[in-house]
Amino acid sequence: MTRKTALVTGGAIRVGKAIAFSLAEQGYDIALHYNHSSQAAVQTAEELKKYGVEVKLYQANLIDPEHCHELINRVFADNHLSVLVNSAAIFPEADSIMESLGDWDSIMGLNLRAPLLLSQAFVEHAPVSAHIINILDARINHPAGDHMVYRLSKSGLWHMTESLARELAPNVQVNGLALGAIMPPPGASQDHFERMAEHIPLARTGSPKAIGDAVKFLVGQDFITGTVLPIDGGEFL
Repeated sequence: MTRKTALVTGGAIRVGKAIAFSLAEQGYDIALHYNHSSQAAVQTAEELKKYGVEVKLYQANLIDPEHCHELINRVFADNHLSVLVNSAAIFPEADSIMESLGDWDSIMGLNLRAPLLLSQAFVEHAPVSAHIINILDARINHPAGDHMVYRLSKSGLWHMTESLARELAPNVQVNGLALGAIMPPPGASQDHFERMAEHIPLARTGSPKAIGDAVKFLVGQDFITGTVLPIDGGEFL
């Protein structure tokens, strides 16, 4: 029986790690991508192996277009890859209309161009019945002045998710998850995170399990594509 493999970009920490755990629980071997988080990647890999799956680590700087194609080729050379999760992203604090936009290239390169290039390379080798899942942000449909370039990159990725779903059908299903308050923002306290529940209709914040359950649902479907599933407790209705 051919073992199935999922590539999770940015899989060493935070959202990517939660997704990797969900896929490992379902029996997927994991191709775990990281860039700078080498220590965390090794630790995450050891934890994932407890599910009885194979875990291979792949380092790549996805802001570099050549690294995107090289990563996909390396993973396909080692595995039977059938799921691509585009999770790696940049969320800089200094990102507003009043800033110099000095991070434009890196934000757009990682958050928008990399998922496109990875998807292009993926479909060149992907088997029939493959999945691409893009990680989005639920706040995108509620415009605001904060994190301007980040918002633009995720808006583009949302549109790209729907466009690729049409372009790559019927062999590849492309869906997205639009995340709300799932875990504390980098540098924020747990208390700050819990206070965010005051603005959420369900009166509670989410958890990594919510992401994992959504990924499990999407890769188990054969009749859903072009869907962006909000995981936000109703905050951005």
